[in-house]
Amino acid sequence: MRDARETAPLQSVDRALHLALMLRDGRQFSVQEAGELLGTAPSTAHRLLSALVRRGFAAQDRNRRYVAGPVFVPQAAQVSAGLLRRLAYPVLQGLHERLGETVQVMVLSGNSILFVDGIEDVERTLRVGMRIGDTMPAYCSAGGKAMLAEMSNPDLEHLYRGGLTPWPFARFRTLNALKRNLARVRRVGYGTSVEETERGVHGLGVSVHAPSGTAVAALTTAVPSVRFRRQDVPGYVEALSEARASLEELLAAEAPG
Repeated sequence: MRDARETAPLQSVDRALHLALMLRDGRQFSVQEAGELLGTAPSTAHRLLSALVRRGFAAQDRNRRYVAGPVFVPQAAQVSAGLLRRLAYPVLQGLHERLGETVQVMVLSGNSILFVDGIEDVERTLRVGMRIGDTMPAYCSAGGKAMLAEMSNPDLEHLYRGGLTPWPFARFRTLNALKRNLARVRRVGYGTSVEETERGVHGLGVSVHAPSGTAVAALTTAVPSVRFRRQDVPGYVEALSEARASLEELLAAEAPG
């Protein structure tokens, strides 16, 4: 008969792995929902989720719901948040001065994006607020689409094998619809978001590459819809592309060897 002191830790490990696998498959849940899924008290679920967050298997979005953490990003596509923040900030400053709109840098975290840093124009009454530390579904964001567009269809199917994560302003409901949009993103070289992250916000984004060529981040600008003009898109894209080139040069300079 197995010692109770042995079975308790094993049961905790099994529960934590169960939560991690659900997060990997695109599930999102609160502490209460996690407890119901596991059949445990919320306090037990909270302890397990906190451990997953510490180890990078989980993260929390702005609504305090748990989503997939950075561990589920392919290792080749990872750049430490600290390094990315340090290198990106002067690039963001230049981009902000050029565009006069909110600019941000983000990474993929599972099938979500994680906002790493940004700059907003505090002198403007009407502006898009930064979301540093927040997450949201990648397929709703201009920068998220830019990074997703660099993935193969089999990789996309694996990433979204649990289906598209629900989002109140989502434009796409099926993976096939998303794939069609990403084909266009690949063709034009940038992603767009038309009030898909939140009402009243237009976004444009480009992916940023490591020296290996792998997409590791995205640079975006977010513009209030009332100020957004289609004829300004080429100027936004040009500024984003030049900022990307600057950040990629900085990443290359930091690369070992």
